[in-house]
Amino acid sequence: MLDRITAFFGSVAPAKTTNDPTGKLALAALMVEAARRDGAYEAAERDAILRILTIGHGLGGAEAASLLNDAETAQENAVDLFRFTHSLKESTPFDDRVAIIEDLWEVILSDGDRDKNEDSLMRSVCGLLGVRDSDSGLARQRVEERLMAQTERG
Repeated sequence: MLDRITAFFGSVAPAKTTNDPTGKLALAALMVEAARRDGAYEAAERDAILRILTIGHGLGGAEAASLLNDAETAQENAVDLFRFTHSLKESTPFDDRVAIIEDLWEVILSDGDRDKNEDSLMRSVCGLLGVRDSDSGLARQRVEERLMAQTERG
């Protein structure tokens, strides 16, 4: 009897899951989380995510839009941040993790508002990615300076 049960379960292939998202999906889902954290998912934030995916990460427009749609779904279905941050921490060198923090700050600041819930998210993500708060602060300052320069130009 035990042999038949073992044979039955041994012959079933494990189901594929999305519990271990790819690095790009994990990054995009974190950016969606950052955009939604203040309770409003605005067009400026969505545009910032698409810009980061296309310009910063070399995706084509259609590929970035498709990834963003997948990321929105993944973020909606996520119970925590760990599945996204773990994927990124395991596959990304430290300097690139700081760049991820910079991407997140760009999304957060793109709507012209900074919320305490967004600050809390950034502290959590930094801890999960192994990035110091001081590195996050410097990343935020770089983004603020870049956004200020863009505003002054036009």
